[in-house]
Amino acid sequence: MKVNTENLGNCQIALNIEAEASELDKSLDEAYHHLVNEVSIPGFRKGKAPRAILVQHIGKKTLLDEALEHLVPQLYKQAIESQKIDPIAGPEIEIIQTEPVVFKAVVPLKPEVKLGDYHSLKLGPSPRAEIAEKEITAAIEEFRERQGAWVPVDRPVELGDLVTMDIQANVGGRPWLNHKGILYEVDKDSRSPVPGFASNLPGAEKNKERTFSLTIPDDYPIKEMRGKEGTFKVTVTEIKVKQLPELDDELARSAGYDNLTGMKKKVAADLRAQAEARNRLELRQKALDALVEISGVKYPPILEDEEITELLRDETRRLGFREVADYLKKTGKTKEELRQELCPIAKKRLIQRLVLEKLAEEEKIEISSSEVDNKANEIINNAEDKENARQFLALPQVKQSIEQSLRTQKTLDRLLEIAMGNVENKTKGG
Repeated sequence: MKVNTENLGNCQIALNIEAEASELDKSLDEAYHHLVNEVSIPGFRKGKAPRAILVQHIGKKTLLDEALEHLVPQLYKQAIESQKIDPIAGPEIEIIQTEPVVFKAVVPLKPEVKLGDYHSLKLGPSPRAEIAEKEITAAIEEFRERQGAWVPVDRPVELGDLVTMDIQANVGGRPWLNHKGILYEVDKDSRSPVPGFASNLPGAEKNKERTFSLTIPDDYPIKEMRGKEGTFKVTVTEIKVKQLPELDDELARSAGYDNLTGMKKKVAADLRAQAEARNRLELRQKALDALVEISGVKYPPILEDEEITELLRDETRRLGFREVADYLKKTGKTKEELRQELCPIAKKRLIQRLVLEKLAEEEKIEISSSEVDNKANEIINNAEDKENARQFLALPQVKQSIEQSLRTQKTLDRLLEIAMGNVENKTKGG
């Protein structure tokens, strides 16, 4: 075997490998012995046909392909060992020629991360979280909304009502919906089943059919329906309005407080804690952005491809689809179009992750098994099905994921401490 290397940049190296004639002959012989026992040839028992007869029967290319299927990985393994190369993933193989056998292996290498002088990062002090009275009022009103009960009313439909209705719909002259007794909240901003549908319901009376038409917008998820006319027939059979409880001490006691004053104080404290947590998240992100800005990162393209694939899977699950193909069908986009859209996000996320991993290494940040167990127990305690959660969290890959998440959080906290500490030192020294 002959090997020469070519540095491709971006943490990739190309190995140009040429097999010796003896290596190919040996592999062809092994391929013959394998295939002759698999192929039935008239006039010969399995395993007994001469090589020339086998080649006549299956073709020279089939024998060569079988030989290369085993020879190429063997030579690649020998090549990376002889060149002392440590790949992070499998190579891209291209057969250049077969007489003699020459192939090219593009090998992805470990990313290269050079951190900037992160000890010089400086962030301003965290802004004090101020909570306005209107925010407290809004939070309590949101609680009142959740405690509200739907009660029947005898009047036409208004925005905000909850209605029971029968609906028939045709789009482009073809049947689309046919449902009876469905519940529907009349929200003017609703895009279900199509934008503008809810705005056509106010004024509808019980048990009287209402007919209207809508043009399906050009950005509607179902591609075949875009721009077509939809005709809707709706009969409302019941109308309910949400009745809110009085804002008083009784409401506060139902939420576990002594009185309304105590409820307002606790709500204000919770809102302040949430605001402070948001401020800290923003500061951590600023510190990370600043670190990325002063650092140099190189990585093989395969890592970006993997990040895009993971993002695509996450987006598919987030939107309630089981398979990426289902998501693609719903959006009317090709997989390549979605990958292009996700590319900038994937690149940013990958670079941030690589920089944080390097920082964790530099700062010697580790996570103990007890920290992982504590986090797992916290998740289990908050789970509805605790037994299933316990079994899931016992899986080695899940524990590893928890450890990685905790390590990332601890690294971000360390980075923020460094950045904020520099500001304090400067102030004291100034």
